[in-house]
Amino acid sequence: MIAIGSDHGGFDLKETIRKHLQEQGIEVKDYGCYDKNSCDYPVYGRAVAEAVAGGECERGIVVCTTGIGISITANKVKGIRCALCADTLTAKMTREHNDANVLALGGGIVGPNLGISIVDTFLNTAFSGEEKHSRRIGMIEP
Repeated sequence: MIAIGSDHGGFDLKETIRKHLQEQGIEVKDYGCYDKNSCDYPVYGRAVAEAVAGGECERGIVVCTTGIGISITANKVKGIRCALCADTLTAKMTREHNDANVLALGGGIVGPNLGISIVDTFLNTAFSGEEKHSRRIGMIEP
């Protein structure tokens, strides 16, 4: 199951991604927000990150206007490696090298078509498992 959440600035992209994933037969748990009324991104970024860190969801996707604030929030949760991506190459590399478990996107930066491509790349790329990458990931955790 994929956890997904956004603030008002990421709402449209979150909805596009949620519908795309559901059309692919992927189970999605939506942690909000549920409309375009102004709200606080930390609420939704933390909810998604806690669902992933707690094992309720395999991976997460968080969206705010730039992706910056919500990615910072997600990364405050122990066990989360959230990567802000604006292209498919960084989405691929963060999975292969960093085993990122949460993807952050900027709804005001990335359009719907590119956003879907980034999400698909993120979800369909496996961690390489190479020793050097595992060692480096181990150095990230406190």
